[in-house]
This record gives sequence, structure tokens and C-alpha cells, in this order.
Amino acid sequence: MTETIVVKCGGNAAVNAEAVCSDVARLSGRGRRVVLVHGGSADIERLASRLGVESRRLTAPDGISTRHTDSSMLEVVQLALAGLAKPRLVALLNRRGTRAVGLTGLDGGLLRARRKSALRAIVAGRPTIVRDNHTGKITSVDTELVEGLLDGGCLPVISPPALAEDGRPVNTDADRAAAAVAGALKADVLVLLTGAPGVLADPADDSSLLDVCEVPVNGPPPHRGGGMGLKLIAAREALQQGCDRVVIADGGAASPVTAALAGRGTDVVVASSRAASGAWEMAG
Repeated sequence: MTETIVVKCGGNAAVNAEAVCSDVARLSGRGRRVVLVHGGSADIERLASRLGVESRRLTAPDGISTRHTDSSMLEVVQLALAGLAKPRLVALLNRRGTRAVGLTGLDGGLLRARRKSALRAIVAGRPTIVRDNHTGKITSVDTELVEGLLDGGCLPVISPPALAEDGRPVNTDADRAAAAVAGALKADVLVLLTGAPGVLADPADDSSLLDVCEVPVNGPPPHRGGGMGLKLIAAREALQQGCDRVVIADGGAASPVTAALAGRGTDVVVASSRAASGAWEMAG
């Protein structure tokens, strides 16, 4: 059976989008079924600055940080991902002979989510309930839509936002979106590309790269520095939902996906094979 690979391309400057697209195009051209999921943190920050929208982070009680998506920032996220990041990636892939098709989670109801009515966060050192946050947790992926594109020889390029139960868009973490897609497709591999070589025991020391990172069935992941917390949560969710393998690897490498598949990066495994009733959620 043809191997299915889901690749998440991070949106920071350390990830080489041209190298990622060249590698993805090669793999697709060799008969692999590849889905590219992307974020766009750098584009979001630049556009927010240009539009005068304040960019804020929320830190959960366990120390994991996420973007505060109020109504203005939700507009910025949609503009940046669908209007800047996605067309750039689709163009790079199409120039390499790949039939790339760009989709947000809103298109065809591809990604559906449960809106989070409130988030627990630490603000000015005090526990706070944040309610003006338009985020959600993905509950389903339209695999028929994705499979149809793959069967037609296309390469889906997917990003948030997702469609909430009230019919309105909600932002969702791109790593977790990639995990949901990989789990729903029962992908062979999910490759999470980032600005680091993989999971580092010491975020300031690239030589502390872990070959394997074990995460608990639920609860906070063991490494949270350098933005790795959400990536490890996403990796766990993908594995628990049916993806065979998850690798966190360097998005700045010459052939980043091929290198990750060959073992350059960190393989994530779940500590116990016991079925979890549901992955731990950072917020309610």
C-alpha cells in the first residue's frame, strides 16, 4: 500500500519553505501520498504589526504558551494563512510540477472543531479565565475530501482556521491540526518540522538532541521549552488517533522531510500502550 505522509511546515524564519516544498514535491513525484499542513507565525506577526493589532500570548498554568486569538487577531490569522502563507507554498509546489491545492479548515468543512468557551491562563502572575478567545479543539477531519484530492493526484495544502459547531471560524494550533489530519488518515508518518533539530533536553544546546522522546498517555509533556510543549501534545494526539510514527525534525535542513524519515530528528512515542480516554487538553 502507498505510504501516506503528513508534513507540518512551521511558519518561523528558521524553517526553509523552499527546501520543504522541493522535498515534498520529490516525495510526491515518487508516488508517496503527501499532505502538507502549515502555520504562519512569522506572517501573522508581520501582518498584525502592519495592521496595528496587538499580538499577545496566553500562558496556561502548566507553562505552555499559545496565541491569544481575539476577534481582531482571528481576522489577522485568516488573512495571513490563507492570503500569504498558503499561496506562497502552493506556488512553490506548483513550480515543481506538483498539483498543489490549498485549503483552510473552513473549505468544505474540512476541519471541524469544538469552540473553547474559556481558557485558563496566568496573567500578571494570577490565574485568570480568558473568554475573548476564538479558538477550538478539532473534533473531526473530512478524510473523504482529502482522500479524493490524493486519489486525483493532488497534494492538499491545509491550514487553520477550523469550522466551529456554531458555523463560525475558530483558530487552532497548526501542529494539532496536522496531528488531527494524520490521525484521521491513519498516516504512516507525521513529520513536524520546526526551527530546532528535534526535541532538545536543553533548548539552548543543539547537541542535547534526543533520538526518542517518550510522552505520558496524558498530562503535561516532559519538555516544554522552546515551544516544544504543543508539538509533543500534537505528536501524542496523532499517535493515539492512529498515526504510526511521529518525527519532530529540523525544518532548515537541505532535504528536511527525507532527513526526518531517515532518522534525523526525534521520534516521539507514547509511554504506555493503554488506550487513553482522550488526550490531555491544555485548556477547557
